[in-house]
Amino acid sequence: MRYQILITGFGGQGAVFLVKLLSIASSLKGYNCIGTENHGMSQRGGSVSCGIKIGDFYSPNIDENSADLIIALEKDEALRYIHFLNQKDGVLVVNSDDKFDKIKQKHIKFDAFAKAKNGDFDIGGLNVYMLGVAMKNVENFPFSFDEIARSLEIFNPKVSSKNTQILRLAMEEK
Repeated sequence: MRYQILITGFGGQGAVFLVKLLSIASSLKGYNCIGTENHGMSQRGGSVSCGIKIGDFYSPNIDENSADLIIALEKDEALRYIHFLNQKDGVLVVNSDDKFDKIKQKHIKFDAFAKAKNGDFDIGGLNVYMLGVAMKNVENFPFSFDEIARSLEIFNPKVSSKNTQILRLAMEEK
């Protein structure tokens, strides 16, 4: 197993949370993993990018044209980091209502902000929702629902039930 995931967003959206969660899932499955975080001005809503490399890697940085998956919690960050996506078979999962007509790579867009505004889930769970969108739509995603649900319980038992419900909601979305 070798899989590289880049998660992008703004400060406070939970990109770092997702990398830590996926690190726990990797550990439970017996996979080696390396995570990295780039915060910039994240406390002021600035750009955040985090990566996780699952498998036998020696460097934490994800190179250009090598990410198997980018989960963009914000549409502008999708455009900022698109050059890291593997051009051949990488997948971009982006929180947006835009068409992204000029992006040639495979991409899945979903307006999670609208779902949160509609009251389907708390905006604080947007990161977990987008993870669920990726899990449902990305063919070779390395973890199952049960593995991520178990990781949520280990990572933060106080909110694991709420986060598991949000994850399930995303995976049941039509």
